[in-house]
Amino acid sequence: MSHAAAFQVLGDQRVGEGGFLRIRRMRLRLVRADGSRTREGTWDYVERPMGLDAVVVAIFRRREQVEVLLRAGARVAVHFGRPERQLLLVELVAGILEPGDSLALRAAGEVLEEAGLVVAPERIERLGPPMFPTPGMCPELFHFVSCEVAADAAAQPPRGDGSPFEEGAQLSWVTLDEALARCARGEIQDLKTEVALRRLREKYSTFVA
Repeated sequence: MSHAAAFQVLGDQRVGEGGFLRIRRMRLRLVRADGSRTREGTWDYVERPMGLDAVVVAIFRRREQVEVLLRAGARVAVHFGRPERQLLLVELVAGILEPGDSLALRAAGEVLEEAGLVVAPERIERLGPPMFPTPGMCPELFHFVSCEVAADAAAQPPRGDGSPFEEGAQLSWVTLDEALARCARGEIQDLKTEVALRRLREKYSTFVA
């Protein structure tokens, strides 16, 4: 069978304008390299008008062991979309990259908003290349970065971004080893958090307390 070469667009509409997310509904045929076409199909995917990608920040400090900052906050989709009705999800600090944003400036801004810590943008370091977390339903890329703060840095009550759903988030420092162990035990279920923690471990494999 000839391989896929292009799409033929037969219909393109957006559903749910005016909200945080919208659905792009497309009617398509796949065009094969030999010029033949598949039957028509429909594909829905999610768009976020305010920004396509996101930045994930692994905040760490060096004490007797390396510690990372975890954030447990409310996630509406997890609560209402799953039968378990889980309210809080443990994650790293993260935020949306809006059009024109500098990655370092946005990362530093999210650290202030969600952790109450002031960091200079030049302290932000990339943790490998960006990745698609859910390419079947969203074109979003996650950009992974890290930020080292002082050994005595204490997360402050965050100012937030004005969203009511950021209220009541719980911040905690845990060792990097313990955070990865929680991922292995299924206590941390957030994919971007585990990827960032593993990359942090790999990048700084010679951590010295």
